[in-house]
Order: sequence, then structure tokens, then C-alpha cells
Amino acid sequence: MGNTYLHNPRCSKSRQGIALLKEKKVTFTIKEYLKEPLSKTELSKLYTLLKKKYSVKEFTRTKEKTFKECGLSINSIESKENWVKCVQENPVLIERPILYNDKSATIGRPPEDLVK
Repeated sequence: MGNTYLHNPRCSKSRQGIALLKEKKVTFTIKEYLKEPLSKTELSKLYTLLKKKYSVKEFTRTKEKTFKECGLSINSIESKENWVKCVQENPVLIERPILYNDKSATIGRPPEDLVK
């Protein structure tokens, strides 16, 4: 599998990340995860990859209105199973942008982190 880029076109950081990756000639496939949500299997793999470098709080949009509306807390989504279920039901809670492949995942906050 090559690089996959989780993208939200409405997000300026996500758009900046695409421009930077193109400038650096990084090959990737764009996945608009809000239109085309990730499967349970994809989310489970993404969780595992992200946990190598980040805390759950760093790759979950805890300030999203949906997070509070669902009565969620970091403790309630700390486990892989709970995080996958929550994000599968509410894809807006995935931090963005994320560039990932079979071996690693990087959050583009700031976008320059994508090409380190």
C-alpha cells in the first residue's frame, strides 16, 4: 500500500498539507474521509500506527461539538475498540490531516510534519 492522505477540503491545514506534499514530490492517494469513511479494519490499523507516535488525545478532535454531544471523554475512547467505534460513527473526530501507509502515520499539524 502506498501513502494515503486523510483530507477534509474545508480544512486549511489539510489543503496546505497537499500543496506541501506535491511540492516535495511525495506520492499519495487522497481519501476524503468525511465522504468516504474508513472501515473498522482501516480505523483499527490507523489507531495502531498513530499510537506509535501520538496519544489518543492528539489524534482525536476532542474540541469538536460532536465529541461533547456524544458525551465522550478521553478516558472513554482510550481503548482501540472504543476509539474505532466512536470514530466509525463520527468520522469528524479524526484529527486531520493524516498521511499514512503500512508502516507509519503522521499528523500534519503543522503541515511541515508531513515531510520530516
